[in-house]
Amino acid sequence: MKLSAFCQLAAYGLKTILGGKCGPILGTVILTDKCNLHCKHCSVNNLTAVIHPYPQILVEMQQLYAMGVRILFFCGGETFLWQSQGKTLRDLVVKAKQMGFLIVNVVTNGTFPLQLPEADLILLSLDGDRQHHNAIRGDTYDLIMHNIQNSVSDNICLYMAINQINKDAIKPVCQTAKDTPNIRAVSFNFHTPYPDTKQLALSTAEKAKCCADIAEMMAAGAPVFNLKSAFPYLINNTFPTPCRQCVVMKNGRLSTCGRCIDVPGLCKQCGYFFVAEYTLLFQGNLRLIWEMLHTYLKYI
Repeated sequence: MKLSAFCQLAAYGLKTILGGKCGPILGTVILTDKCNLHCKHCSVNNLTAVIHPYPQILVEMQQLYAMGVRILFFCGGETFLWQSQGKTLRDLVVKAKQMGFLIVNVVTNGTFPLQLPEADLILLSLDGDRQHHNAIRGDTYDLIMHNIQNSVSDNICLYMAINQINKDAIKPVCQTAKDTPNIRAVSFNFHTPYPDTKQLALSTAEKAKCCADIAEMMAAGAPVFNLKSAFPYLINNTFPTPCRQCVVMKNGRLSTCGRCIDVPGLCKQCGYFFVAEYTLLFQGNLRLIWEMLHTYLKYI
């Protein structure tokens, strides 16, 4: 991310906070729910397997920008499966930059070649060391590491959802992020327990242990793209939900915060670190504001 764009984003965010603006700044466009994997913790893959067409995606991007969104995510399903009217994922990232989005990120499972230097970050799901990752996502670990090593740029951020299967594999993922070229950082979430995956949810004590492991690795120099100030709120689920500054666009339908908002009671069990970080940020938490500015400048 260019320094000029970062300054614009910081100014925009501070204006939003000081002005008490409740509108969104971070938006996600769901390109498809089609996916080549069937991960044990996922409740949103292949529900329709529809590839949403380019004209529709373009309109959704324009709507989000008009609402004030400046940080854009493309999500799936698997985003690299998206193609429409001769357009690919790269075309969407380039178009989003041309429209004026300041940060454009892509979320992927990493099983496709990662030739996307135009994205600010490629958030790549790695759910532990080889043993734990493969237990969740099938035999994909070696393929993913191969794709990382052969990437044309260093814009990869590992993205780990912590659950009952991989809760003891945080440190190996941090070490992988620290030691592997092309990986810029690692970002964590706790498992959000959809009705069909409740058995994977962590207890409060387990969340505390996970946060202690992350903090220990941060102190050891691991490049963690999360805000330590938010950890106590995440452990106890005491951060405000939903996050009014985040929206999701899926097949023409706009949702506040995320796709899980319509599931009764699930919002109060949210495990998304960025939701805690953004809600606390826009409440004016000064320590967290400083930490976010420092972190974004370092890793984006």
